[in-house]
Amino acid sequence: MKVSEALAERADVVRRMGEVKSRAVRCARYQEGEEPQESAIQLLDRYLALARRLRELTVRLNTTNLSTVLPNGISVTAAIARRDVLSVTRKTVSEVADAAGPESDRYGFGRRRSELASKTDLNVPDLRRQADDLAREFRELDNMIQASNFSTDLAE
Repeated sequence: MKVSEALAERADVVRRMGEVKSRAVRCARYQEGEEPQESAIQLLDRYLALARRLRELTVRLNTTNLSTVLPNGISVTAAIARRDVLSVTRKTVSEVADAAGPESDRYGFGRRRSELASKTDLNVPDLRRQADDLAREFRELDNMIQASNFSTDLAE
């Protein structure tokens, strides 16, 4: 099984766990004299089986990612961590650039003479370039990770 297949299965297992949990909670109590639609005990057993599968897939994925080295010389685990940080950093830099940029007319009215003008010490074009560079690095790293996921066999 390739890493990409294991990732798809893991996502499906997580989705199914949520569904089974909801059904088990709904069936945990029922009116006296009526039968529940499904057995909460059986649903809980199904949930626990899915949880075991999730644990197995997660261990195998983490083992594989730690031992797989990308063309840039870092492990997939390190690349995923880097990609996650790039994502949140790019978002923050973009939000700061938006906040520092020329104010939009938030309320549909122009600025009144009595209002104080706002200013910033930030170089908005530089922040935009920095956000663009972070986005490019994210895409390049993500492409390497995805390529690895489709070509790497999952560890046993």
